[in-house]
Formats: sequence, C-alpha cells, structure tokens
Amino acid sequence: MATERHPTATTLPSFPDDHTVAGSAHLINLRYLADEATCVKSLSAIAAQSTIVGRNIHKTAASLVAHVRVLNAEQSGLDAFLQKYDLSSQEGIMLMCIAEALLRIPDKDTADRLIADKLSMADWSTHLGTSESLFVNASTWGLMLTGRMLSLDDQTRSNPSSMLRKLVSRAGEPVVRSAMRSAMRIMGHQFVMGRTIGDALKRARKGENAQYRYSYDMLGEAALTRKDAQRYFEAYRDAIVTIGKSSQADDLFAAPSISVKLSALHPRYEFARRRQIMEELVPLLVALAGYAREANIGLTMDAEEADRLELSLDVFEAVYLDSALENYAGLGLAVQAYQKRAALVIEWLVDLARRGGRRIPVRLVKGAYWDTEIKHAQELGLSGYPVFTRKVNTDVSYLACARLMLDAGDALYPQFATHNAHTLSYILHHAGSRDDYEFQRLHGMGEELYSAVVDTSRYAKQCRVYAPVGSHEDLLPYLVRRLLENGANTSFVNRLVDESEPIEAIVSDPLQEVAELESIAHPKIVLPAHLYGAARLNSSGINMPDRAVTAVLSTDMRLAIGNDYKALPIVDGQAIDVATQPSVNPFDHADVVGTVGFADAPLTVAAIDSAAKSWIEWDHTPAERRAAVLRSAAELFEHNTAELLALCVREAGKSIPDAIAELREAVDFLRYYANQAEQRFAVPEELPGPTGER
Repeated sequence: MATERHPTATTLPSFPDDHTVAGSAHLINLRYLADEATCVKSLSAIAAQSTIVGRNIHKTAASLVAHVRVLNAEQSGLDAFLQKYDLSSQEGIMLMCIAEALLRIPDKDTADRLIADKLSMADWSTHLGTSESLFVNASTWGLMLTGRMLSLDDQTRSNPSSMLRKLVSRAGEPVVRSAMRSAMRIMGHQFVMGRTIGDALKRARKGENAQYRYSYDMLGEAALTRKDAQRYFEAYRDAIVTIGKSSQADDLFAAPSISVKLSALHPRYEFARRRQIMEELVPLLVALAGYAREANIGLTMDAEEADRLELSLDVFEAVYLDSALENYAGLGLAVQAYQKRAALVIEWLVDLARRGGRRIPVRLVKGAYWDTEIKHAQELGLSGYPVFTRKVNTDVSYLACARLMLDAGDALYPQFATHNAHTLSYILHHAGSRDDYEFQRLHGMGEELYSAVVDTSRYAKQCRVYAPVGSHEDLLPYLVRRLLENGANTSFVNRLVDESEPIEAIVSDPLQEVAELESIAHPKIVLPAHLYGAARLNSSGINMPDRAVTAVLSTDMRLAIGNDYKALPIVDGQAIDVATQPSVNPFDHADVVGTVGFADAPLTVAAIDSAAKSWIEWDHTPAERRAAVLRSAAELFEHNTAELLALCVREAGKSIPDAIAELREAVDFLRYYANQAEQRFAVPEELPGPTGER
C-alpha cells in the first residue's frame, strides 16, 4: 500500500513526566553510557597520589594481607565458604544452580526432582574435613547429612555421586530435600545476623560482635504487589522501633542504622512510573525516616539497578528536603562505584547536602548487579554499558569516589564498604588522623581483615557490619548475589586467603594496572552494537531510563508523525484510488491516524500478477544485491525510528517499549537474512567449466 503524510497536530502517549526534567539528578546521566576509557582517565586523575604515598599504601595493604593469612587457621564464615566452593569447582557451580533454581520452585515435587538431578552429581565428600573452617565442614556435612543412613562400601566411598544416587533411590527425594534445607539453615546462621531483628540485636551485643556498629537489612526482594509492599513497610517500621529502643548511642553516626530497599516498598518501582513513585513512595519513605529520626538511628537507601538510579536520586532528594525531616542527618544513600556515573552522584550529593545544610551519610560499595547490567545493555542494544567492563576500572572509580567523599567532609559522612586490602589501605592513608568516617563489611565476611582495622592498638577505626535479618528461606537471593560478587576464584576474597597467591599481586595498585592496559575496556566484552561480531550489527536500542534521551525521542516522534496518512493498494507501482475508511488510535478513538483503502478481488488478482513479475526479477537478483537491499531497508528503518515508533503507538496501540522492541526485531531480521543470503546463496566469481577448467 502507498502512504502519503501531511504533518498536523497529533496525539501520543506521554513519556515519564513527558519531556520535562525535574530535579537536578538528570545531569548525572551525561556519563550513563559514556566511553569507558574517557571515564577511567578522568577518575584516575582524581584518585592519583604521589609515588611516596603509593608505596606507603602498598606497604600497609601487604601487612593487612599478611595479618589475614596468620589468622587464616581460624578462618570461618562466608570467606571460607566461597574459597572452598568457588565457582571454578563443580560443587560451587552446583550450589549456585541449586540455590538459584530453588528461588523459582514453588512446589516440593519439582524441588525433589531438581535435588535428585543435581545434588547427586557433586563430590561433596572431597570437601568434608579438608577445610580449616568449622563452618565449611558443618555445611558440607549438612549437604551429605543423609548419607550416613547408608553403609559406605569401598565402591561408594570412591564414587560419592553413586552413593548419593543410591541414597535418593532408597530414602527418597524428600529426605534429601530435608538435608538440603538443613544445610541451608546451617549456612543461614552464618550469612544472616538473626531470624528476627530481636535475635540480630542480641547477637550484635555478644563477644567480638560488640566492637562493631551495625546496619540491619530486612531480607527480601522487590515487592510484586501492594500487599507485599505493605508487609515490607511494616517490617521496616517495626525494625526501626525495635532498633531504636535498644540503641544507647548519643551520636547519630555511631548509632545502629537500617537499610531500606525502595523496590520492596512499591510494586512498580520503575522509571516509567516516576510521577506515581513521587506521589506514593516518597511519603512512605518520609514516614520511615521520621520513625528513624524519633529512634535516633540512621536510615540508608540501598542501591539498585542502573535504570533506577536517576529515579532513586529524585526520591532521595525529595525525602531529604522534606520539611518533616529538617535537621535529620541520618538519611543516607548507597552509591555503586562500578557505575560510570558514580563520581557525578557523589558530586551531586555534596551539592544537595550543602543546599540542605546537613551532612549525608554515603555508603560507597563496588556493586552487586554487574552480570545483570552487562546482559541488560546487550539485550536492549544500548550504545554502551552503564558499568565498567573491567574490575580494575571499578577499583579506580572507587578510589576516586573515596577521595571526593573525604574532600567533602563538611557535606558527607563517608562510609566505605570494602573487603579489599589495597582499597582499605588507600582510604586509611588519605584520611590520615581523621575519625569522621567509617568502614563497612558484610556480616560473615572480612572478620580477619577488619580485626586489625578496629584494633585500638593498630588503626582504631570504626567499622559497621551490614547485617541481613530474616529466615533461611529468604537467604537465597542474598546468597546468590554474594556468590556472583565473590564466588570466582579470581575474586579478591578468594585470593586474599590463597597462600599460593603472592601478596604483591593481591595488593597491586589499580591505578598502575590501568596505566599499563592496552585497552581500558575489556576486549572480550564488546559494545552491544557488536554483540554478533563482524557478521552483522545489533539493532540500536533507546536508553529509556535517561530522561534526556526520551525528551529528544518524544519531540522527534511528535514532529515526525502526522494525522493525515493515506494508505492505498498498489498495482504495477501505481497507487489505485479506492474508497477509504478512517484508521483510529486504539487508546484514543478521537485520534484519527489516517485513512486506508482495501483492495477488492479483481485488484488483488491484478496485484498478485504484477508482483509475480517482480518475484521473477528478484529470483534472478544476485545474493549480494539482495543482501544490500535488506541492509539498506534496515538502515532506513533506524533512520526513521521516530516516525515508525509513533505509528506503532498510534495505529497499533503499543506501548513505547513494545514499539521499540518491534522495530528492533524488524531490523535484526533484515540484517540476519542479508547475512544468510550472502552465506548460503552467493555465487563464486568464477565458475568452473564443464571439465573443471577456469
């Protein structure tokens, strides 16, 4: 069908807040998908120090690692568990698979089948009694718990997987499932501070735990319903009241705190719902912060995925500036150094604190969703990645952010969450004799490293423990994130206690490492556009969470589309004037997209006969020419993105994200079949003659 367009006023659905940008956080998105090398160069300049200071940092870091290794004989907890079951071992991968899969299995029968299939494949007995950690041995015992129901002959001793299969067949999957749950409970005690906030508070006062500060985190994932969100709100509120009653600290920064996950407080915590979030979620967070203020404890907003960062900053700014929280300096924010925008977030927070007239506690972390961020950007066909593709680049970003935070002591209360000895040493040296900051570590990890930091005879620095609270059933998502962060045998947590790893290599300066790289970005993590290699380009996506991007797209869509489209049948390349009828917008029947005329039977036959001639001509077109035509069509599709998206939205009633997905799929098909045409049907330049001569 032929179409004609006459631009006029039109109706399109609004983007989040249409194309108006509220607040000041949008400027941070200048580095959302920025060039990695450019970012790292800028951050390296911020983090740089003199050669002498660098040597002192290296010396202190090496002494910290040596200290940890001396204590390694008493090692326990998640550090030991991750070293024993790292993701390079069959058992580590098996635990990861089981833990991740059990998150999605609602019924016992399916869980039984999973365990029967996976648990018996691992050689758990090789780990029993081989670790210095009582916890690791207890966990391994839990995984083999029901094995003692069988007599282990020589054959089963040499083949534990055969023994476990025999166990499953004799005792039944429910018994093994019970053993698995027992193992999870053993692990849960180590990874979780307590099943209830009361249990966690009691544990925090016992023994060596009493030398740390605590930030309590109520385990659980994002709310799926308003009922879920209400349950999380009540859990946070009750925990705040309970923590407040137990706290005896006069200094707000020394008092216990609670960490709040915004996606747990609203079932639609996403950029497209900004107006709704600001109206519904902000009052909830103001209320929780009010409870925290009354209890004289801190409240920290946890970090989430990259596409929620700007929304989180909008929420934080609104809550921080709310008159009900005037003079409350306990509202804090977690910042992820692996995001390219991290340093700009720190600068934004400094400006906000100075506008608000009170300090903001900032928990600097490296980040827990790296795998997700990389795959998400590839799936969406973005122009770059929101996170760094090399860990060393994240380390440099962390150091730069740490410097910015220390330099803004009047505006921020720095909280450095790290288990990396070099990072820790860097902060110790650049902070000097100051004590207006703290370190943070995860519950169950880093005890040996931080025993020196909090020791009054050595560094005497404050450290806060991030302490999850909840039942072992809620542990799995948290455990999976910790495994993804630290489960690789190349991670710092594993290298730290690996005696075969030279201390010099472990505490190397990331600034020096970056300076020696041939390629700042990881060469094996190509940009999303080149996901399919040299063969074909990935279709271009649109970074919808960036309001600057959607503002341009919104304007372009309105300018590109008209109200007077006219579609008619075509025969022999000529549009045939026939009776037409209006085509209306499905979600706004007052919006007439244009008119369409349908062919009758004779016109259809004529069109088919005409097309047959074109098909014959196309059949004789060389594959290279066909491929070029398909690629040209793909380029035209992307060049006219705004108009095509507007048509999908107005004429088909699609949401904008669905319209983008449809357009990208069309472009991918065109490029894919262009490649297939060349690969499968290309004719050699010279064909052999009948006898094989050329």
